[in-house]
Amino acid sequence: MRGSVIGAGSFGTALANVLAVNCEEVRLWGREPGAVEAINTRHENVTYLKGIPLSERVRATTDLEEALAGSEMVVLATPSHATREVLARAKTFLPKGVPLVTVSKGIENETLLTMTELLEDCLPEEFHPYVAVLSGPSFAKELARRMPTVVTIASHWDKVAQRCQKALQTDTFRSYTSTDVVGVQYGGALKNVIAIAAGMADGLGMGHNARAAIITRGLAEITRLAVRKGANPLTLSGLSGMGDLVLTCTGELSRNRHVGMELGKGRKLPDILADMKEVAEGVKTAKSARDLSLKTGVELPICQQVYEIAYEGKNAKTAVVDLMTRQPKSELSGG
Repeated sequence: MRGSVIGAGSFGTALANVLAVNCEEVRLWGREPGAVEAINTRHENVTYLKGIPLSERVRATTDLEEALAGSEMVVLATPSHATREVLARAKTFLPKGVPLVTVSKGIENETLLTMTELLEDCLPEEFHPYVAVLSGPSFAKELARRMPTVVTIASHWDKVAQRCQKALQTDTFRSYTSTDVVGVQYGGALKNVIAIAAGMADGLGMGHNARAAIITRGLAEITRLAVRKGANPLTLSGLSGMGDLVLTCTGELSRNRHVGMELGKGRKLPDILADMKEVAEGVKTAKSARDLSLKTGVELPICQQVYEIAYEGKNAKTAVVDLMTRQPKSELSGG
């Protein structure tokens, strides 16, 4: 079997390393010639996963046609805001009748489309049945180091999810299949926004009580919106919902939590992002969440506060006060 991964960031590279266990060759596409050369000569992604050895079966390239030729499974691992642009360049070379798995955790700002919806918007209808999404609690560094990781792979067509599951199964990487494509994606995208809020609470020194409250009420927000969009609420209590949310809100490797912590300490968002090598998806997704809230009428108070802090310059302490002094409600009511 031959696999392709489009996007040589930390997660794309780590997943290429997993895929290499069951593939004779994995082609990894990246934009940066220096990083590509290092992967091929040193078997290491020196930019994003320095010091972690990669399988010799992983071969990197800057050529999309070369990356996709003869592939039997394609993983799309570009940041959500870049997916449309890269897909426009790649679609001429995409093989037909093979799984197309997105691992990007975001919602496009302009269209409010999830990543599978974006793929279907960009690609001819013959590709649509093969679209899938992989999501769940999975830090790239731990994945690349072959530490135990469990995720969900969702597709409207069971056979596609099962093909992906088989290709990625190793003694340290396990996946469960699902047909709830909507729920898996909303859980994966919105948890990044909640993680920024959790990080802010940590940066402000608000303690474990506050963090637990943000995680719990954050899950309620995610579930409300996902269910409104057609998801099964049970999905949000699983790996791609609660599992990923807990990891991203508490883990030291979380980029979104890091952004929140720095905001809580009083730093400005542009300065924080300028110091980061990789994208914190929650920053852009906060805008999508706020727009979805307005469009659907679903209350997302935590996401709304993150949006106001990120895009309107609101003070983090003021945001916490505004959340705490909202109208009292029943816990199981909306909002």
